[in-house]
Amino acid sequence: MRRKIPSTAALISFEAAARHESFTKAAHELSLTQGAICRQIASLEAFLSVELFRRSKRGVKLTEAGLSYSRRVATQLDAVERDTLSVMGQQGANTIELAVVPTFGTQWLLPRLKDLQLKHPDVTVNLTNRTRPFLFADTDFDAAIYFGDADWSGTSSYRLMGENPVPVCHPSFLGQQQSLSSQALADLPLLQQTTRPYAWRQWFNAQDMNVPRDMTGPRYELFSMLAQAAMHRMGVALIPPFLIQRELAEKRLVIAHEHSLQSNKGYYLIIPERKIESASLHAFRDWLLKQAAGYSAL
Repeated sequence: MRRKIPSTAALISFEAAARHESFTKAAHELSLTQGAICRQIASLEAFLSVELFRRSKRGVKLTEAGLSYSRRVATQLDAVERDTLSVMGQQGANTIELAVVPTFGTQWLLPRLKDLQLKHPDVTVNLTNRTRPFLFADTDFDAAIYFGDADWSGTSSYRLMGENPVPVCHPSFLGQQQSLSSQALADLPLLQQTTRPYAWRQWFNAQDMNVPRDMTGPRYELFSMLAQAAMHRMGVALIPPFLIQRELAEKRLVIAHEHSLQSNKGYYLIIPERKIESASLHAFRDWLLKQAAGYSAL
């Protein structure tokens, strides 16, 4: 069935004219004549049966319909351009589109990717932040690194490591002490993590404590946000030490209590079954598992 879509040339001419609100500037940008732009837009208006511009001696101005349509067209043209550049960039390369939880990606994975580049120069890994599960069928992702229980239908999962967060805070919270008691922590502002809403409750319960305000306090989606808030003395946060190694080494954060929160959940590499035979994913999986095992052994 033939699609009800105007010509690409007309859409490109319209997007440029709408952005500049000038046929002359659009013609200059696209290396066309002003007459050619006028004809393309006239044909588009005829196709839509909608007036997109108001013409006057002073120039042209978008109508309400034209303004709304221009925003949608610009978004779609941007998407086509991104997809085109992506396909062009993949020529001759084994590219992996990887969805990754943000702080793990920036603090743990990225510093190690140089090693992958040296060992597998033919494999390219593109990273995109994703904090929640999704359907691989609805995306272009080849794999994901995700925190949870690996219950992801239609995939193979490979455990990388646990999380085991500990209470951390600004050094000034400790004063002259080496650490804080559980009760002292309960009296401090508790920084909450959006995707781990029961973390503090579970931590205090493991200490045989019932703290009424264990779920109160400002909430942040990313561990990097929690770390920043803690460094700015806004409270105490539960963060996995491997995500804040630099902050701990530089004493911008300190471990306030040695007890870590244990969980059966962990960080997993998730690969959809339809991609499992990919040679580039095989290489990446084996490299990543070796990196995770080496880190866990430290």
